[in-house]
Amino acid sequence: MTAWTNWGLSAEANPIQVEHPASTTDVVAIVRKAAAAGHKVKAIGAGHSFTAIGATDGVLVHLDRMKNVLGWDMEVGRVRVQAGISLHDLNLILKGHGLAFPNLGDIDPQSVAGAVSTGTHGTGGKLHGISKTVVGVQLVTAAGEVLEIDEDHELFGASRVTLGALGILTEVTLQCVPAFLLHAREEPMALHEVFDCLDELIEDNDHFEFYWFPHTEKALVKRNNRVAAGSVAEPIGRFKHWLDDEFLSNEAFDVVNKVARQTPRLIPRINNVSATLLSARDYVDDSFKVFVSPRRVKFRESEFAVPRYALQDVLGELRTWLDGGHEFITFPIEVRFTAADDVWMSTGHERDNAYVAVHQYYKTDYRSYFAAAESIFTEHEGRPHWGKLHTLGADYFRKRYEHFDDFVEARNQLDPGRLFTNPYLERVLG
Repeated sequence: MTAWTNWGLSAEANPIQVEHPASTTDVVAIVRKAAAAGHKVKAIGAGHSFTAIGATDGVLVHLDRMKNVLGWDMEVGRVRVQAGISLHDLNLILKGHGLAFPNLGDIDPQSVAGAVSTGTHGTGGKLHGISKTVVGVQLVTAAGEVLEIDEDHELFGASRVTLGALGILTEVTLQCVPAFLLHAREEPMALHEVFDCLDELIEDNDHFEFYWFPHTEKALVKRNNRVAAGSVAEPIGRFKHWLDDEFLSNEAFDVVNKVARQTPRLIPRINNVSATLLSARDYVDDSFKVFVSPRRVKFRESEFAVPRYALQDVLGELRTWLDGGHEFITFPIEVRFTAADDVWMSTGHERDNAYVAVHQYYKTDYRSYFAAAESIFTEHEGRPHWGKLHTLGADYFRKRYEHFDDFVEARNQLDPGRLFTNPYLERVLG
């Protein structure tokens, strides 16, 4: 057996075998062989999900060799890729062809398969997650058959966030937009000021998010907006990038968390200092360079989508819990926004959302903090990110997703013997 663990060291497994296919044909052979031997099969990309969604004690299919671009339709701006290609590599390739994703999250090591299957998103009050850009997938089913699903297929709604439950994604066709520059404006703001003008901040900016520093009144606000055609990039200077993004946000922050573990009562004072040190800045750069930030400090994360109107109540209840002295938290609470979409198992399905993410240093026990946050989120009809930590099961999700039973039926059709199951999927899908 080979030990496997994810990036956040929050999930591990001991698969009997690890395979590294290079093609769809390879995946078909692996699936058929495993099924004949009675072994379960799971595919993983970069392992950036905090849940055990990709864990298995059967055959682990690592998609790291399936990283090629397979074709372009430049007339409509579409690209066909192998599902194991990383967002990082694909962003650079897209730029070379004058294309980009319309929206991205804040890290990019994930594979396209992983990002699509777990519903990864960015921020933008009128925009959506990565799965909304999917216009076609190739899926290897439990029978070892290759299924092509496009916008006219009856299973299209299920195919853009699959949770790895329907089969193994081997190829994905993505709808891109012309490459664009973003003007990034980042500045500190008092939390009450954020809420005083929250609607305007969401509506008046292409991409808006903020980070609230627990135990303080301080927030860091980020506004990213497209610039006029013909504008030129004005990136962050090397020293400023090193100071803010490498030293303060990674090296110094790692030290802060180590100190905080030893002396938790220093955390409110530390958070005040941290929020003050991250000063205002403006710059213009390629969209993917603005979206993505380096994240080298390991952590665990739980994130829920809640109805946008519920955000102030959710943060107020979180604040009440934190003020109760239950725990002192170093990591800022991240808040983002997306528009409603039509993807069956997307957290954004038919609902404008605010996303609230809580984090804990990987060497610190996260369970009581995340449990308290989850209790608050679920009181407001929260939907957890499929790749981030939660304890919920199928009974809860059936109430939150209109197409939950349709998705389960698609699973019954494509994987009746549950070749692709694992404990996580058994919990969330029944």
